Amino acid sequence: MRKLRNTYYVLRHGQTIYQTRKLAWMYPKIDSKRVKLTKKGEKQIKLVTKKLKRLKIDLIFSSDFFRTRQTAKIVSRALAPKKVVFDKRLRDINLGVYMGGKKGSFYEHFPKKSKVRFTKTPHRGESWLQCQRRIVGFLKKIDRKHKNKKVLIISHGDSLWLLEGRIKNWSQDKLLKEKKMSYINTGELRKLYGT
Repeated sequence: MRKLRNTYYVLRHGQTIYQTRKLAWMYPKIDSKRVKLTKKGEKQIKLVTKKLKRLKIDLIFSSDFFRTRQTAKIVSRALAPKKVVFDKRLRDINLGVYMGGKKGSFYEHFPKKSKVRFTKTPHRGESWLQCQRRIVGFLKKIDRKHKNKKVLIISHGDSLWLLEGRIKNWSQDKLLKEKKMSYINTGELRKLYGT
């Protein structure tokens, strides 16, 4: 990927009940207020806002899902308030017919650490490569539009992992190998290196 004209920071939404309860179900098919930040998730984001104030963020973009909207609202208020632009391209990966279903059923067809997930697409969903193209396309468009800005992107685990891998020019094998160590935690803020 070419050198970017802006400095980018990524933030994964705060913790939700899906992280605390280790639910056997995938996120629901339709975005839901039931998938909201826990008290710990809200606290995670409030702590991050202290760092963000020092960074002097110019622009904030966020996924339009409820959990990322909550995260963005906390960030926006803390930054005096900053306008947030919500964008569907920053959404979590679409698992299609498996959304709202049992995790076991999904992982039976799409094993956790299998390269098949880069290219195999769930019915009415998207593969890792399709998700990566979507979020990288967003970044390229924003980068063409702005210059010398500090940009915050609020999104989801897989989407940010795939974006970071593309920025670092990691192969599919490298992405899988590094996933456990490089996967962004809930409420974690990172600078995208290579920017």
